[in-house]
Amino acid sequence: MRRKILAAGLTAAILTAACTETAQTKAPPQGQAPPATAPASEGGPYVLKGTQVWTVPDPVSGRDYEVFVSLPASYESDPQRRYPVLYVTDADYSFPILRQITRRVNLDGPVIEDFILVGLSYARNEGGTASRNRDYTPIPCRPESRCELTHGGGGAYQAYLKDAVLPFIEGRFRADPDARVLLGHSYGGLLGAQILFTDPEMFQAYVLGSPSFWFGQRHIMTMEADYARTHTDLPAEVFMYIGAFETPGPTPRHATRYDMVGDMQKMEQVLKSRNYPSLSIRSTVLPDEDHLTVAPAGFTRALMAVLPAKP
Repeated sequence: MRRKILAAGLTAAILTAACTETAQTKAPPQGQAPPATAPASEGGPYVLKGTQVWTVPDPVSGRDYEVFVSLPASYESDPQRRYPVLYVTDADYSFPILRQITRRVNLDGPVIEDFILVGLSYARNEGGTASRNRDYTPIPCRPESRCELTHGGGGAYQAYLKDAVLPFIEGRFRADPDARVLLGHSYGGLLGAQILFTDPEMFQAYVLGSPSFWFGQRHIMTMEADYARTHTDLPAEVFMYIGAFETPGPTPRHATRYDMVGDMQKMEQVLKSRNYPSLSIRSTVLPDEDHLTVAPAGFTRALMAVLPAKP
């Protein structure tokens, strides 16, 4: 019995000491408030409020692609209105920039028309470089180029856009099918030109930003000539932009391999010489910009050119 009493007393002493130690450890210094506990959401990823992400699979290739959607501010308050849609390639980079440019430019009044912004992202579980090299180029690499990644899937990707993405957007949102705009930069601009010369009425306006017309030994010029041989009109509005440094020159910011400025100007010259009655084409060379810096300025000029606010 004496042993049980001693054991019980020892246990009580240990518990008392533990509680006292815990209380001393947790208690804040005198006169100091206890530390605040961070909300569970702290440290989470930044999310663009008011945007949506949808999976639009390609039934032919079996790949899952994501599209990002941003609706204009007037979308809910004007339920009878249908909107132009701007589809932009390389959405992981271009979608948030275009979204913010539009909001910024319109702060002091409408400069750019309200539109639905749709970002065309890459195949899920696949790197962006692999996706864009395959999906944005019209032909495979020539053997002498020794490309490490697959190229030449532009035709298949174009069919996916026409058969899957456009119907998805126009079936779910109040999108105007007669006011589609495609904006592509670099390889994305090459993809836009490919669609322009094979199915021009797929979009009503094309923004070809810093287009990689050099690809495949300027294969896009062959596509343009093929179109011209069998057509007397090209129903589209085309706006092209490029940085002034995207040509060989003396500074580190100048291009080292291709004269992309000259390629763009040559394309404009050729298209104007066709005298297509329904073609509108403009271009701009932006000073002090190179291939990596020109996009934000080019996006701004493009939006004002092809989606100006109505008077």
